[in-house]
Amino acid sequence: MSLPLPQTVKGDSAAERLRALGLTLPVLADSTYLVPHRTVGSSIHLSGQLPFKDGELLGQGVVGRDVELETAQELARHAALNALAAAVQAVGDLDRVRIVQMLIFVASTPDFGLQSQVANAASELLIEVLGENGRHARTAIGVAGLPLNAPVEIQMICTAV
Repeated sequence: MSLPLPQTVKGDSAAERLRALGLTLPVLADSTYLVPHRTVGSSIHLSGQLPFKDGELLGQGVVGRDVELETAQELARHAALNALAAAVQAVGDLDRVRIVQMLIFVASTPDFGLQSQVANAASELLIEVLGENGRHARTAIGVAGLPLNAPVEIQMICTAV
């Protein structure tokens, strides 16, 4: 049985598809301790991204206790958008970004078990914006806690095309 795949939003470029979704890439905050990305060979390793928007963390808590699934999915989309911003910093243009792997951490109760559904929201955004370049290998992990009590954090590896 084959599952339906997310559709790419209409538009000639990834930037146009992003705009069609009503989204813009954020400006990432500087940090004393880390960089948003590090290139090793042809791989670009992106630092973990939390669901920040305009410098504000959009949610806190544990999924399955304080945070509903739908809210966690929206937060995962924001974290993925931040990761795309880091990728564009690395390669210079959204159309040059190819996602290789996504690792998503979900702060969740031990019995939550729907981490992959939280991750699906981020995966869908990547495919909607990047098309085939947004398809990726993925791991979704439930954890006891994340920085700033965020419900989700996303780390990616990408490459330039």
